[in-house]
Amino acid sequence: MILEMKVPSPGESIKEVEIATWLVKDGDYVEKDQAIAEVDSDKATLELPAEASGIITLKAEEGDAVAVGAVVCHIDTDGAKPSGDAPAADKAAETAKVEEKVEVKAEAPKAAPAPATTYASGTPSPAARKILDEKNIAPTSISGTGKAGRITKEDAVNAVPSMGTPTGGSRGSERTKLSMLRRKVAERLVAAKNETAMLTTFNEVNMTPINMIRNEYKDAFKARHNGVGLGYMSFFTKAVTRALQLYPDVNSMMDGDHKIAFDFCDISIAVSGPKGLMVPVVRNAENLTFRGVEADIKRLAIKARDGQITVDDMTGGTFTITNGGVFGSMLSTPIINPPQSGILGMHNIIERPIAVNGKVEIHPMMYVALSYDHRIIDGRESVGFLVAVKEALENPMELLLDNNPKKAFEL
Repeated sequence: MILEMKVPSPGESIKEVEIATWLVKDGDYVEKDQAIAEVDSDKATLELPAEASGIITLKAEEGDAVAVGAVVCHIDTDGAKPSGDAPAADKAAETAKVEEKVEVKAEAPKAAPAPATTYASGTPSPAARKILDEKNIAPTSISGTGKAGRITKEDAVNAVPSMGTPTGGSRGSERTKLSMLRRKVAERLVAAKNETAMLTTFNEVNMTPINMIRNEYKDAFKARHNGVGLGYMSFFTKAVTRALQLYPDVNSMMDGDHKIAFDFCDISIAVSGPKGLMVPVVRNAENLTFRGVEADIKRLAIKARDGQITVDDMTGGTFTITNGGVFGSMLSTPIINPPQSGILGMHNIIERPIAVNGKVEIHPMMYVALSYDHRIIDGRESVGFLVAVKEALENPMELLLDNNPKKAFEL
């Protein structure tokens, strides 16, 4: 029986996918539920499992764009599973084969007579050599115009030092087609730059209070919550949800001539996956505890890393947090994740001298950046929002933990 495998629908709005990679070859025997291909949509990369066991015949090439519901392969369910025993005939024949060794004593070739080298054959005159040495030019890099190729003084004067023209290095290039996901990300980023009035405002955060809290409670937090760590992201997420409630315009988006305001905070968290940047969403983050935020971020990061992230995981979101600091970024201007109106950029933590109560002290500092759509968010709201984030991070005990860290951390 020949089973036609069709492309399943990854989501309601997706009409076409692209065959990113075939994980099997034409004619292979596949088991039911075995991953046979990776397919790209404009939102995620998904695995295509075999619907039955049998011999597979591929009907699409890698890189082909195929419609949802189109046939991409056939599986012959009557095909027999190949035996695992390797034939021994070839080995026996190879063992029995007698190689005949024939020694041929070849006559040594006669050496060609060495060409007669004269003083004038491509060598510089004493005056020319002095000039070439001053210019740091090798005589072999220029051609002489004198008799028998001799390099004259005039040749040396006119010689120009090499400006580093490649000689023998690799100059290859490779042209590869971007995945559908990467092309969609590029399209959205360009649209965000072209279709929004994007501005960025900056501030800095003294991370000492958060570091002190984490150092005191992170071990107990991890032990209490089955290996879920107490990271920086939960503090930033809680600080952002607090600031969004204080400045609701930042938690809204444009829809034509209308503004859509949200009374919930679905926070998109940018994470790096094998197929590039993914932005899964932590739903109703304003209602989550520190443990809830950290657990959800860990769950989504593992799914992104393993290529199991789904369209539903990345759909929606009212505000985005991205952390370039994990890659060493000191400062950046993050691009808005449309149709959202704001994105907060975190950066690396560097110990720097700052003034504290009239004295110079060394503290771990982080630059933060808020990119926002000025069509819907005014300067007052954008600056006030970022200041509110800074205040919460620099006074987490009062503003985020209600002066009771054990209760906030569920210890």
